[in-house]
Amino acid sequence: MSKIKPAKGSPYARILGVGGYRPVRVVPNEVILETIDSSDEWIRSRSGIATRHWASPQETVAAMSVEASGKALAAAGIAPEKIGAVIVSTVSHFKQTPAVATEIAHRIGAGKPAAFDISAGCAGFGYGLTLAKGLVVEGSAEYVLVIGVERLSDLTDLEDRATAFLFGDGAGAVVVGPSDEPAIGPTVWGSEGDKSETIKQTVPWDEYRTTDSAEKFPAITQEGQAVFRWAVFEMAKVAQQALDAAGITADDLDVFIPHQANMRIIDSMVKTLKLPEHVTVARDVETTGNTSAASIPLAMERLLATGAAKSGDTALVIGFGAGLVYAATVVTLP
Repeated sequence: MSKIKPAKGSPYARILGVGGYRPVRVVPNEVILETIDSSDEWIRSRSGIATRHWASPQETVAAMSVEASGKALAAAGIAPEKIGAVIVSTVSHFKQTPAVATEIAHRIGAGKPAAFDISAGCAGFGYGLTLAKGLVVEGSAEYVLVIGVERLSDLTDLEDRATAFLFGDGAGAVVVGPSDEPAIGPTVWGSEGDKSETIKQTVPWDEYRTTDSAEKFPAITQEGQAVFRWAVFEMAKVAQQALDAAGITADDLDVFIPHQANMRIIDSMVKTLKLPEHVTVARDVETTGNTSAASIPLAMERLLATGAAKSGDTALVIGFGAGLVYAATVVTLP
């Protein structure tokens, strides 16, 4: 018989507050057109993107995360020293070690929490949220800070007509804490590694260090049509599975917050899921671009800040991207 005592966590967990940070510089499509043969009309029709934010040298992954975290903590009404764990999802922190989460934890005054980074691409926020829920329910941390942050402008090939216009920078953060009722549903997540070549870094870091391979800095590339088909057809199925796992239907939803990859993907998912007209759909991609792990919390923050969504609304969130990986769940908005 085990001598380990039962965990003394919360029966449930919820998102208590959300915060976001977008870099000061706004980059319109006209800037992108300086290096690729395209048009503003083509970019908008293919992606729905009109502008994106690019970070300055001072707006580092850590700096943007600190700003977003401060807003999330203030919204949640939680002091930094109460944070028991900091989880950061990013693919654009260029120091292999230490984890940027440790720096962020120190800079926000969180004391000595557990702190670690995860790499799950555009599904990273969903992965982090799932881990945070488990920590709160299991009792390893009362409050967890989950951050999605990217400086994808550092990994963008501005001469690649297929991707140069897609990516933006920013950080989004949420505070996850105890709840007396279910407020974060079961996560439907997974990976399809046989499709890992469809979104990838062009040159591995170990090859880049050699003289022969260092002609161009590593960038993110993707097979656009293959990714589009996968996202539209397969991710709609995952989204429906998340609704089923939460025990609700599309009619019960108030808000839909998909990864902000492409407006056409978002609109196609809305149609496939047959979402009712009353459901508010996040379309932050138009002015923020694809910010990978940061896109869902940034879109959530904007919906709440503008009044398009309100506290207590039921929202379906789904992230999907490089790996290929995905994560979907239903949450109650803070």
